[in-house]
Amino acid sequence: MALVTALLGTLALCAAAQPTPAASPLVVSGLGRGTAALDGPWEFRTGDKMAWAAPDFDDSSWEQIDVGKPWGDQGHWAYWGFAWYRRRIEFKDAPGVGGDMALFMPLAGCRYEVYWNGRRVNSPLGMPVAPSISVTLPQAVRLGEQQSGVLAIRAWAPPPDTSHAGDAYGLSDTPRIGNYEAIANLLVTTKAANFKDDLVADAQILTYLQLFVIGLVVLLRNRKQKLLLWMVLYFFSAALWIFLSTYFLELLAGSSILFSSPFHSLEDIALWYLLLYLLDLDRNPALMRLTRVLAAVALVSAFLDDFVFSVPWSSVHPLGFQILDAVFTAGFSLPEIYPLVLIPFAFRKHMDPARRLVAVAAFVYEMFYVVWHSAMQGQRFTHWELADQVQHPLFFLKGMPLKLSDVLSLFLLGSIINAVYRYSVEQARQQRALLEEYRSAQELQRMLIPEALPALPGYAVTSAYRPAAEVGGDFFQLIPLEEGSTLVVIGDVSGKGLKAAMTVSLIVGALHTVAEISDDPGAILAGLNRRLHGRLANGFVTCLVLRISPSGECLIANAGHLAPFLNDREVSVAASLPLGVVDGERYESAAIHLDVDDRLTLYTDGLLEARNGGGELFSFERLSQLMAARPDAAQAVETAVAFGQEDDVTVVTLTRLATGVESTTSLFAPELAPLVA
Repeated sequence: MALVTALLGTLALCAAAQPTPAASPLVVSGLGRGTAALDGPWEFRTGDKMAWAAPDFDDSSWEQIDVGKPWGDQGHWAYWGFAWYRRRIEFKDAPGVGGDMALFMPLAGCRYEVYWNGRRVNSPLGMPVAPSISVTLPQAVRLGEQQSGVLAIRAWAPPPDTSHAGDAYGLSDTPRIGNYEAIANLLVTTKAANFKDDLVADAQILTYLQLFVIGLVVLLRNRKQKLLLWMVLYFFSAALWIFLSTYFLELLAGSSILFSSPFHSLEDIALWYLLLYLLDLDRNPALMRLTRVLAAVALVSAFLDDFVFSVPWSSVHPLGFQILDAVFTAGFSLPEIYPLVLIPFAFRKHMDPARRLVAVAAFVYEMFYVVWHSAMQGQRFTHWELADQVQHPLFFLKGMPLKLSDVLSLFLLGSIINAVYRYSVEQARQQRALLEEYRSAQELQRMLIPEALPALPGYAVTSAYRPAAEVGGDFFQLIPLEEGSTLVVIGDVSGKGLKAAMTVSLIVGALHTVAEISDDPGAILAGLNRRLHGRLANGFVTCLVLRISPSGECLIANAGHLAPFLNDREVSVAASLPLGVVDGERYESAAIHLDVDDRLTLYTDGLLEARNGGGELFSFERLSQLMAARPDAAQAVETAVAFGQEDDVTVVTLTRLATGVESTTSLFAPELAPLVA
């Protein structure tokens, strides 16, 4: 029994030691002008020796492999590095072949060199290469005149990245051999079939580019609309990403290019900001800060990941490459869940159905990519096929495959267009309402600015008014009194627009009422303060009231306004709080006297606070120099405008005349700036 056992063991060892029988040569006969598939078992071995290209090399000890499937499916899961394929080919009578023979090489998950009878026959591609160019497009390779021989293919695959499946490397479709003309026609047919598969992507690219151009034109007409800016960026980045993901292999054939992942991240970022502005979340400072941080992390990670893929160092330090790829991939992939944060914030707010649809579409679209990217990570360890399954065509439209990602992209695109259209209509409506408000404020202000000033006996009066915007908050009034004196009032309302104009109208109405009760400037300011307190919504009014007589006697009271100039010096007037701030505030009147030819200048802070291009204020020093030149009101206002007007400017000058000289008045109040339609 022991002898039998030993004999059987010896026979088993001998059987195990027997090499795999060498594959029989592939016999190609009757080829004519057609092509023949180089199917059947090929000799295969991992490693690299240039001697393996020689036709007389003994490859009988090599394993046999099906060239139509990746080596990862045939016992070499996740293998990277060099590997060789060999196949002996014999031609029988093939009348009418004529010309050179050629080899059709399908799309391959590796880079390779083709050797025919020991001679390399394809263009040098350079190996090893960077991971970003680890595939080879279909090509036709001339073999020369018809003769039997050995076809050897030297393949190279880089270390797998985080999303690479373990079965994706190597040749994955059967090469074909034939007359060069037939092989060239086969290559054209293959490219045409691929073109048809890409028609959906081409349609998406053209659609996004058209929307980008239209949006850009609209944006140039309304540059302050940040929603339009991010919509344009989204359309642009989406078009580029679809283009790159569709034609990536063609672009990277033979070279390394740093521009793939950042555009996908830019598409995500543009969508985040589009959601922020479309869903009215841009007023949340925390969300805006978080968005900026995530955008920076995603873009930097995407650029660094592309850099890692674009340098041929991965074969020298494969573990370092894989670690860096994992870190940077996480840097731009994990932020894709950000819509999970935005959507709950959005649904807390009252939104119209169009914006809710965008929120839902963006959530589904982004979650699809989150699932897809997550499923791809570590495939060579998990053996999950979910990433491939979700990208299978859902259906065919006239022969064009439509995938789930295409459907979700179109759904999101349609919802965005619908919401932006409705948003634009609403913005146009609000703009029209705002324009009507400005028109109303302008009309009201025109009524409040006197078209003609009453004459002041014994004085030459000039006045000028120049608003900084469509509607200003400055005002001035000249009110004749019964005994021959005149009230001169100048002031400045905080704020702009219709609210300021309405406040001015309230002040002017109250001023005429109070002036009928008292002609004392201090009492007038106190009366105005009582009427304005609690009615300005945290606003205030500065005001200066002057009662002037033909003999040059003046009483002045000040409520937080700038003191007037008498000739080239500032008049010392006690300043109290502005109107409307504190109820019961007291305002004191001070007396001054104007001699013949003295000029009293009243002005608002727009003159003093003019600012030039360098950020320098007009300042008191320049103001004193200006007053020393005794400008009239129009000259003073034009000086401020020329220096750099930032606020409304109002100036009133009163010059005492000699006895018997006729008094004069002038008003310089240019038309308000026209509204922009």
